[in-house]
Amino acid sequence: MRSSAASRRYARALFALAREQDAVEDTRRELSQLSDLFGESPELRHALFRPLHPVAERRAVVEQVAKRLGASHTMRNFCAYLVDQRRIIAFDAIREEYDRLADAAAGRTQAEVVSASPLSAEQQEKLQRALAARTGQQVELRLRVDPALLGGAVASVGTLVFDGSLRTQLGQLRASLTKEH
Repeated sequence: MRSSAASRRYARALFALAREQDAVEDTRRELSQLSDLFGESPELRHALFRPLHPVAERRAVVEQVAKRLGASHTMRNFCAYLVDQRRIIAFDAIREEYDRLADAAAGRTQAEVVSASPLSAEQQEKLQRALAARTGQQVELRLRVDPALLGGAVASVGTLVFDGSLRTQLGQLRASLTKEH
């Protein structure tokens, strides 16, 4: 999900609060739990993210959900504020931006890896080390399998893309063979 300027502002504000309270990772965990819950329950998502329900009703629902999850007072207030400001709809983008800020502060980065088949633990470790050496940061892999790739893998770290797919390698070979000398 692409974040808007507003979702980035909300994420930065929450991150600043969490940092002040020395609760960056706890807040990250709470955001993840809430996001998972919203994703698992279409009824809850409908009740919170649709403006058909009155703000007070949505606020009460988000308060109960956060309390039941054991969320901090800060997180409960933050969610209520999002409802009040009609920004709860941007929750996923806010969480994504918060994760990016927490990773950057900890010297971590995320790499999206798409492979033709599942990678073994050894392949994942080698790839993780290679990307860490290249980026100078700790790299956390998010793996996805795409059978449409003929073979190999494509890794994206921020704006860097490392394309080791068989399709790209064949295309490069074709280009070098057809190139006039």
